[in-house]
Amino acid sequence: SVGRLQWVLTGYLLTLASLILLGGALGDRFGRRRVFVIGTAWFAAASLLCGAAPNVETLVAARMLQGVGAALLTPGSLAILQASFVEDDRARAVGLWSGLSGVAGAIGPFVGGALIDGPGWRWAFLINLPVAGAVIACTAAMPESRNPHAARRLDLIGAALAVVSLGAATWTLSESGDRGWDDSTIVAAGIVALVAVGAFVARMFRSADPLVPPALFRSRAFTVTNLATVLLYAAIGVTFFLVAYELQVGAGWSAFDAGIAMLPTTLLMLVGSAASGELAQKIGPRLQLTVGPLLTAAGLLLLSGIGPGASWSRNVLPGAVVFGLGLVTFVAPLTATVMA
Repeated sequence: SVGRLQWVLTGYLLTLASLILLGGALGDRFGRRRVFVIGTAWFAAASLLCGAAPNVETLVAARMLQGVGAALLTPGSLAILQASFVEDDRARAVGLWSGLSGVAGAIGPFVGGALIDGPGWRWAFLINLPVAGAVIACTAAMPESRNPHAARRLDLIGAALAVVSLGAATWTLSESGDRGWDDSTIVAAGIVALVAVGAFVARMFRSADPLVPPALFRSRAFTVTNLATVLLYAAIGVTFFLVAYELQVGAGWSAFDAGIAMLPTTLLMLVGSAASGELAQKIGPRLQLTVGPLLTAAGLLLLSGIGPGASWSRNVLPGAVVFGLGLVTFVAPLTATVMA
């Protein structure tokens, strides 16, 4: 069902988002490369469990475990780049990181479609095992790094409040469509989410070693770019899922055809992201962070025509190209600006 499909995606994103702050803190304290390797191995083990799942409940639980591994490795990857490259090379490195991350997200439906139409859906998870092995082998060339100013103690209470607030909010938003906003459990979960968010913010101001130092937000650029990241990636994250779903369910395309439909977006990101990061370093990110989201919005409007009887050349290609140009324009500058 759509609801269960949603939880296969959301379960992963929930634990990733809830624990990514703690994952970054662990890397700063115990070594970024070490935590990165642990996260990669954890992700691979959870992928094996996903591939062996006998039912959808086990699959969702395994996906949540995948998110834990991702929360350990994702912040470490950017921190390792920051520690490994001199300042003049960081924009290009972050641009490549952003571009390849986007390519990975966009190429997933393409590769996944081929696997589902071929050996079966389980291989969409089992393929992660050799990839993780290659990643761990590559870490031998990485320098180890720590944050010499890392907090003395881990803010486990703050991490728990993040889990509760995001978990309750996610459950509320996901289940409200079926249950209705007047359902007592939906109202209760929404209240829990709001209270936990308030408690998290209060904790950050009162803790001696906060998970998120409030002083970061004194920087207007940091605050604005993080807000932009939330809004933009909310739109981007749902797009690839909805396009693939609508092409298969609404238009009757095969999984492979639906996956390959957005290939122009992938190619544009692969070719242009590094150069976009370099351009932002030369001219400043403001222009690209203005034009990029507008192009992305235009691409989404063009993609909204997908439905029964959809034509790739008429309903998908124009939107995929404009959407891809938008991503190329803003993703690398956005990430580099936040990191800077």
